[in-house]
Amino acid sequence: MTHRPTTPVRICPDCDGFASVAITLGGRNRAGHLRTITAHCTGCHGIGTIPARATVRAGSRA
Repeated sequence: MTHRPTTPVRICPDCDGFASVAITLGGRNRAGHLRTITAHCTGCHGIGTIPARATVRAGSRA
């Protein structure tokens, strides 16, 4: 049977699902740890998926 009980995952096309990344600023702090910042995808706001389309076509069959 080809019936899918769940909907497929909607991965963000901008980040391909990798919504948050850590970017090193170069160098280390006094404790020896790398200094990093976190950047989030602007398309999905750090979630990694996009919302389902809620459009309904008029006159289409189910």
